[in-house]
This record gives sequence, structure tokens and C-alpha cells, in this order.
Amino acid sequence: MSNIFLSVVIPSYNEMANLQKGVLDKVEHYLSKQKYSYEVIIVDDGSDDGSSEFVEKFVNENSKFKLIKNSHTGKAGAVTNGMLRALGEYILFTDMDQATPIEQIDKLLPFVDKFDIVIGSRNSTRKGAPFSRVLMAKGMIALRTLIVGVRGIQDTQCGFKLFKNLVAKDLFTKLQKFHHGYKTISGSSVKAGFDVELLFLARKNNFSIKEVPVDWLYVETRRVSPVKDSIEALEDLVRIRINDLRGKYNNL
Repeated sequence: MSNIFLSVVIPSYNEMANLQKGVLDKVEHYLSKQKYSYEVIIVDDGSDDGSSEFVEKFVNENSKFKLIKNSHTGKAGAVTNGMLRALGEYILFTDMDQATPIEQIDKLLPFVDKFDIVIGSRNSTRKGAPFSRVLMAKGMIALRTLIVGVRGIQDTQCGFKLFKNLVAKDLFTKLQKFHHGYKTISGSSVKAGFDVELLFLARKNNFSIKEVPVDWLYVETRRVSPVKDSIEALEDLVRIRINDLRGKYNNL
């Protein structure tokens, strides 16, 4: 184990708009004031909007930041690559838009001694989000409970999750093995099934999970399509359920 206390993994695909808002400066400003050691791993997922070059310049000027260049495999592949490369005693993955600001890690860290995984949970009202997003969230809760059986977790989809190092390595190695690596895709891919499958597998492996309320503010994105994303979410949940019934998760 390295002497790094916290690793922060941030997937990035065509994130120039967020990068130009100074999100990485905000992450660096907060973490540099903490007493613990850290690293920030940005996994560029095959961006073609200049954001990879933007991050590369930032990394060259900030020694605690690292850049991994992925082929375009979607969020699941990018996060998995970053989590497996992270060296910290604890590993957080978070979104580039910082809808849940990095300082919310203060709310998760107090629970790391007693739990294997600590996840951020957004208020069910989803402050600032359009009605369609709130409706999607409520529908997701009902469907994942009914189809997959992930009970006792209010918000599986918040992109702010903290893992003990060995737990992260175990889970993400199994996910990578299960998906036979993540294949190159086209277009944006932020599928709801990734987080559900991750937490479902964690439960099957008897890892303890603590859900902690965090601040969250809706950030406009063109990548969310209520109808398309809802259909894909349902397909993902059914796929997870079928895989489980066939025993595919049992021997990972």
C-alpha cells in the first residue's frame, strides 16, 4: 500500500464546458488544504473536443494530478480503469461537473472505519432538476427494488462513492472480468446499470454500505435523454436480474 490517503477518480468524456468553468482548480484548491495526502486521477475516455489536451496541460502544472487516456469505453470502463490504478487507502469516484462538490467528502470520511463503501445520497427533491429528472429518479428506485432487489439504498445513482482500497480492487476487478474488459463504443454512454450492478455485486460479496446525504445541485447536460435513458435503465436492470438468475455473478 502506498502512503497516499485518498485517491479521487474523475472520468472525463468531452468535458470542455465543465473544465473551462474551473472545476479542476476547485478540486485542487480544496484538496491542497487538507492534512492528508492525495492524488487525483482523471480518466479521459477518448474525448475529441480538446478536453484531453486541456487536462494534460493542467496535470503538467499540478503534480498531484494524473491523466489516464482511455479508448472510448463509456463511464463504466473509464471509472473501472481509474479505480484499478488508484493507490490511495481510500478511493472516491466523482463526476467532472462537480454537481456534488469535492468538499462533500468530509461527510463520507467519518464512516470509512466502520463501512467498506460509503456513498453519497441526493435529496429526493433533486434541487434545481427538471421534473423529468425527478420522475426518472423515483421510477429508478421503484424498478431497481422490484427487478434487482437492491433494497435499503435510496440513491444508487449519485456519482460520489468512496471505497476502501482492497474493496475497490476486488469489486472492480470482478466487474472488469465479468464484462470481459470494456469494449470501445461510439457516442456518450452513462448507463444507470453501472452503479446498480456495482452495488448489487457489493451486496452479494457481503460488503457493508453506508449511505450519507450530500449536497447536490443539478447541472444541465445534453447527455440525458429522459425517454432513451429510461428505456436503457430498464434494459440494464433486466439484464442484471437475468445474469443473477443464471448464476453469472457467483464465481467471479
